[in-house]
Amino acid sequence: MNQIKLIINQNIRKFGMIIALVGIALLFQIITSGILLTPLNVTNIIMQNSYIIILGIGMALVIITGEIDLSVGSVAAFIGAISAMLMINYNIPVLVAIALSLLVGAIIGAWHGFWVAYVNVPAFIVTLAGMLLFRGLTLIVLGGKTLAPFPDGFRTISSDFLPDYFSNGNVHLLTMIIGIAAIVLYILNECRLRKNESKYNLNQTTFTTFMVKNILISVIIFIFTYILAIYAGIPYVLLILLALIIGYSFFMNKTVNGRHIYAVGGNKSAAQLSGIKTRKVTFWVFVNMGVLAALAGLVFAGRLNAATPQAGELFELDAIAAAVIGGASLSGGVGTVAGAVIGALIMGILNNGMSLMGVGIDWQQAVKGLVLLSAVAFDIINKNKAS
Repeated sequence: MNQIKLIINQNIRKFGMIIALVGIALLFQIITSGILLTPLNVTNIIMQNSYIIILGIGMALVIITGEIDLSVGSVAAFIGAISAMLMINYNIPVLVAIALSLLVGAIIGAWHGFWVAYVNVPAFIVTLAGMLLFRGLTLIVLGGKTLAPFPDGFRTISSDFLPDYFSNGNVHLLTMIIGIAAIVLYILNECRLRKNESKYNLNQTTFTTFMVKNILISVIIFIFTYILAIYAGIPYVLLILLALIIGYSFFMNKTVNGRHIYAVGGNKSAAQLSGIKTRKVTFWVFVNMGVLAALAGLVFAGRLNAATPQAGELFELDAIAAAVIGGASLSGGVGTVAGAVIGALIMGILNNGMSLMGVGIDWQQAVKGLVLLSAVAFDIINKNKAS
């Protein structure tokens, strides 16, 4: 019991967000009479919030460096417009158009990163200008009109599911196989990490705590994959999200460049004295944000099957909220990719649950604002206690 209390005290923000996510989901499950966690609605939550999760991951890295990016919604809209022009107006092949769109996103990120990192213009001003600039360019590219429809191959990214090669008609067996494989890989990885901790005499949780944690997470993975399997299986966009979550988690936690991002956000002067090229780190973080904003724009356009002038509105606020609610500190140096994903899911479940209840968009915005304020206040209170 003491060990469990110690773990909770040391990881209060992370555990608090997980508990909040589960609690909000269960609350809306009860209020909506079981509709929230039906297979169809769970799939809808994933698809409807995929672009916010993508933006939240990129925004987490930006915030960890102590910066901010207000342009991501406009960039997503602009990239959606560019991709529509390439594929619909000029009949550019889907893969080529996607590659070009991501390249444009990288160039936009480099534009922002140059002004922030090398000219020392505050990121708030640079990205605010970018928000206005690319919103205007979106209107110019589309001529103020909606451009649709996209080719079928492009819509697959946001709307289609992984085919089942072992179908029995009721359960998507390939999804279950993938879920079981994920559980096995997770347990093997946890055992490897525990073995390394023992080898180097690092502090470990008790064996009971270790087993309970692994069993609970394995059960959650199994239930989640089963819910997907009894509807239509795994959406392609979920595979993209999993690749991003695993890849960026590994990058931030296991690579030198990832640790440099934390160092720059934690104490920029100390990072410079340690030999870290802080300007280069900041520059590439914004390039990465541009690419992820472009990817989010492609996913959103594919799901909508159209590029519209209004696309991406308030995406930047949802992305910032996801990162901050998930534990990223606006002062920099603190945050995780997994936390940003949890924050995005909290916002997504709030939106979906309130929509199922028939709550108007006005009250939805008010509730989201209060949740964001509470998350920031919680962060500040914890810091004051620590100091």
